[in-house]
Amino acid sequence: MRKIITLLLCIASVTGFAQKKKSAVAGNQFAGLDTAFERVLKEWHAAGFAVAVVKKDSVIYAKGFGYKDYENKVPVTENTLFAIGSCTKAFTASLVGLLNKDGKVDLDKPVHDYMPDLKFYNDDLTQHVTLRDMMSHRTGLPRHDYSWYYFGIGSADSMVKRIAYMEPTAPLRQKWQYNNFMFFLQGQVVEKISGSSWEDNIKAKLFKPIGMNTATLNLKDWMKSSDKAYGYTVKKDSIVSRLDYFDIGTMAPAGSINSSVRDMGQWLITWVNGGKYKGKEIIPAAYVTEAMSSQMVIQGGVPSKEKPDIFFANYGFGWMLASYKGHYRVEHGGNIDGFSASTCFFPSDSIGIVVLSNQDGSAVPAIVRNLVADRMLGLPYFDWETDQHFAVDKARIAEKAAEKSKVDSVAKPVTHPSHELKAYEGLYSNPGYGTLEVYVNGDSLMANVGKFNWWLKHNNYDVFNPIQRDRDGSFDTTQNNDPLQFQLSTSGDVEGVSISFEPALKPMLFSKTLKAKEMTKEELQQYVGEYDLSGQAIIKIFMKGEKTLFLFIQGQPEFELMPVDKDQFSIKTLKGFTVQFNRDAEGNITELLSKQPNGTFKATRKK
Repeated sequence: MRKIITLLLCIASVTGFAQKKKSAVAGNQFAGLDTAFERVLKEWHAAGFAVAVVKKDSVIYAKGFGYKDYENKVPVTENTLFAIGSCTKAFTASLVGLLNKDGKVDLDKPVHDYMPDLKFYNDDLTQHVTLRDMMSHRTGLPRHDYSWYYFGIGSADSMVKRIAYMEPTAPLRQKWQYNNFMFFLQGQVVEKISGSSWEDNIKAKLFKPIGMNTATLNLKDWMKSSDKAYGYTVKKDSIVSRLDYFDIGTMAPAGSINSSVRDMGQWLITWVNGGKYKGKEIIPAAYVTEAMSSQMVIQGGVPSKEKPDIFFANYGFGWMLASYKGHYRVEHGGNIDGFSASTCFFPSDSIGIVVLSNQDGSAVPAIVRNLVADRMLGLPYFDWETDQHFAVDKARIAEKAAEKSKVDSVAKPVTHPSHELKAYEGLYSNPGYGTLEVYVNGDSLMANVGKFNWWLKHNNYDVFNPIQRDRDGSFDTTQNNDPLQFQLSTSGDVEGVSISFEPALKPMLFSKTLKAKEMTKEELQQYVGEYDLSGQAIIKIFMKGEKTLFLFIQGQPEFELMPVDKDQFSIKTLKGFTVQFNRDAEGNITELLSKQPNGTFKATRKK
């Protein structure tokens, strides 16, 4: 996934401007574009895409290209539903703008005022992060996307609790850092203040008034559509391969809308007209102005010799802002498994463009968007397709070189893990992310991480490289993902694993607990009895209920024992404490070994 994110940064900044002296075809602004679009499909091995163009108060062009179902060659239409990914963010932020207009929230008051249970990594952030900060990605938190992408999406309350453990990488308001969790939180504020779900708010306040009649807000409803696209990726630079849909669930306010370009055209008409649709105000005019104004600098935007028409790269509220050949552009991309999107408009020119593609991490939306923009703005012709091939190929070469150098510098293939593989089995948890399960399969170590399955390929000593299982069950061994390292306690036991999920932060520790093993009442009953601890104390093992075993020593509380292996239990509330029962030659339990961080203690079973 990190490779994809890196590549998308390149795709998102499609701004090369070497130009050829050839003007748009007079009369028909779209003449010849169909041919150019077909070339894009072919050159990028794309399954399909759709594009719509808005001028003032009308959708003047809407058409599909390629296939929504590549295997069965079912064509894309202007009404085909695609995942729009993060293009959803402008919808969510608009709901906050509506609450602000009604005086129900203040964009510059701490979010903690509206969500008292919300806690950030430190008190300073908790007391000072505002809605404006969250809407413009300036909270100081990096993406932390693996928390929701890899580790599953729980209830809204559980996702809010994770934020308290997410370390920032910059002070508040000093650096732009994209963060999906901050838009999830905006959805939570909307629900709390309005008393209605995020979905109901979107439908009632945005979809219905502007006629977005086929758009959906979740995977379940999307699957009911008869005109939906399947998602695809490209393998080995030319093989079109289907991907599974990704259910974004609770994180919906950050990117769960599915729409057609025809419906998205209605959305763009609203923005092109200052928040009005057919003369009626849908989004407050004052909010529209703020949303498409610079709230935070993304990066330096000084004009270069090669690209003199680029002036800035800033962020508003759910929109990215840029100078496009002297025209003010408001745009946002979207990416989720199998789908890529771009939604943009030029407020001074009253023009809007949306491109939705069923290709993963694709350059197609940016290329098509810019081809259309040049025509609509009457600008000289530029070969965006060739330009993007050059940019993406250059990025891939650089990334491969960096990955090869990194792996070659750490790999020590002649080394071995410090323990037998079984010792690494268990559940590993981090409060800001979630839990992964490590287990042995044959001669390999594997891990289940949410819906994903990893093969942990040995790198050196207790360091392993996670190789993700593909949809067809295979593993791409050419992957060079960031390694994970198992951690040992002072007694030499495996007690955790460190994983690098944020480049600017130290690897995150996931603490190990053993996975509970199912045992019957009869199986547990055989351990019940008293055990003499060398005359110093009596350890009593007894049962409560049908399936729960407890340990008790006079003067101490009762401790629940959790079965984790044959004759082996962990003490549920004490980290690093286990109990091992030993048997004689006839299979009778004769003693108990209490393994603790400060040593192992033997107790003999009393007859």
